Amino acid sequence: MSLLSAWRGFGCRSLPAASSRPPCIRALHQRSVSKALSKLPANTAFGIGSRPLGGLLRQQGLWRQGRHLSLGTKSSQPRPFDAKFFSSNAAAIPKLPVLSRPPVAGWLIASSVLVFTVIVVGGVTRLTESGLSITEWRPITGILPPLSQAEWDAEFTKYKATPEFKLLNHSITLDEFKDIFYMEWGHRVLGRLIGITFVGPLAYFILSNRLTATLPKQLLGISLLIGAQGVLGWYMVKSGLEESLMDTPGAVPRVSQYRLAAHLGTAFVVYAGMLGTGMAVLYDWRYGMSGAWAGLKGEAANWNNILQNPAVKRFARYSKLLTGLVFLTALSGAFVAGLDAGLLYNEFPLMGGRIAPPADELFSTAYAKSPDGSDIWWRNIFENPTTVQFNHRCLAITTYTATAALYALSRSSAYKAVLPPLVKRMMVSAFAMANVQVLLGISTLLYLVPVPLAAAHQAGSVLLLTTMVQLLISLRRPGAAARAWRQALLAKGAKPTKAP
Repeated sequence: MSLLSAWRGFGCRSLPAASSRPPCIRALHQRSVSKALSKLPANTAFGIGSRPLGGLLRQQGLWRQGRHLSLGTKSSQPRPFDAKFFSSNAAAIPKLPVLSRPPVAGWLIASSVLVFTVIVVGGVTRLTESGLSITEWRPITGILPPLSQAEWDAEFTKYKATPEFKLLNHSITLDEFKDIFYMEWGHRVLGRLIGITFVGPLAYFILSNRLTATLPKQLLGISLLIGAQGVLGWYMVKSGLEESLMDTPGAVPRVSQYRLAAHLGTAFVVYAGMLGTGMAVLYDWRYGMSGAWAGLKGEAANWNNILQNPAVKRFARYSKLLTGLVFLTALSGAFVAGLDAGLLYNEFPLMGGRIAPPADELFSTAYAKSPDGSDIWWRNIFENPTTVQFNHRCLAITTYTATAALYALSRSSAYKAVLPPLVKRMMVSAFAMANVQVLLGISTLLYLVPVPLAAAHQAGSVLLLTTMVQLLISLRRPGAAARAWRQALLAKGAKPTKAP
């Protein structure tokens, strides 16, 4: 007897679909079929591979616990928000591109926090003059500090041969040397940790196809910058270990301010790249899954019309210019730190009772090295401590004024009506952080650059850059992958309350 014949023996002409029968009819069939099956022997075969009917129905997905027959209620199509729909291969919708998920964003933002930490620790290392305590660069074996008295004596002997020890720290003890050694060692270990925690997960995400198509190249570029940072850091330290400093009259054993600025500037780029990319991944996911964009949802999240508004375009251009100004001001702070320029003119807003120092002090001929004096301008700008501090003051005042002006613009009625909520919130954060940063800078200057205030001032520069990066990302249109996923979900009529 065939399965179809058996089915007809139960009073049914054909196998019905789940959606073709009312609930009362389905219940009636379930009771009648269950009653009929209960009268059959358990090993009754019906001619289909000589299998018992119960086993056959279980294999077909029609037989459930309690020997009730399922009338096709289980759909063969995957649900819109099950795991398969969100697999990296997008098996249910093969034409959809891969959309990076929140764990990718979390990893990038966590990596940026590590970079923020290493920037602050690097500032403290510079302020405590600990950066020249380790005289060798050993990327692998240098991860361990000296573990025995003999190893400590060997490291201390190497330090005694440096210009810094001979000119400044000739009376330092071994215990005092350990303090500055551990500070520099901690800074280097943090740098290695960033490399490991970034490159390892990046390889996993790439090999498992969990990254949006445009991300691998961007993140590989950041990986190269992290590696370059290690090389650049040693190149910077090496400039403070050169024996030529002993032969230069009035020379102070310190690292080159040019190399310090390059090292810090690259760290800022790495930080902004990680943070900005992580925020973009998170915002793209939110838009793709729920349609939320820049604090707007539903019909209000019409990003295309908003970003095409001339006022919003103008505000976006101003935001980019302000971000560049924030970066430039922070970079000028590296020259202040490299030349100890913060120890001059410890007053504000005047410098020696004047708005600006005398012209012959700002552009001293003593810094010109060319016979015709043609390099007097740029050498004073980058090598004269007085000029470096004056430039940093001017840039800081300009940055604060520009931030206040952009904040006021965002609060005007014309812009307030067209800017998305997230943009307005980020602008408030940027202006608040600019105020904090100005207060930290003035306090650092007036109190002769104490380490806690100076470190907080450097951290403040990174936090101000953070608010500007978030402001720019909030003015960014969703990525192509996020737009494709959003259109696909709208076409399916899916309205999830939360991301799976």
